[in-house]
Amino acid sequence: MALLRMKEIREMTAEGREKKLKEIRDELLHERGVAAMGGAPHSPGQIRALRKNLARIVTVMAEERGKATASTRKEEGKGGSAA
Repeated sequence: MALLRMKEIREMTAEGREKKLKEIRDELLHERGVAAMGGAPHSPGQIRALRKNLARIVTVMAEERGKATASTRKEEGKGGSAA
């Protein structure tokens, strides 16, 4: 699994991010299982890289939800009174 850049993640579609998130979670589960059984990982930093990629994707998804929520709040606030 290669390191995913934030730019690459932001350019993905929402479905693409969901698919990549599932792939990373599956791979992380496998790598953790290998480590728990006492096996040597393919790469010493593999689990850390997977966790970082997972966090990056979740962060971008949260930002997208935040933008949608913020725009909804702005639209709701335009017609209200300034109390």
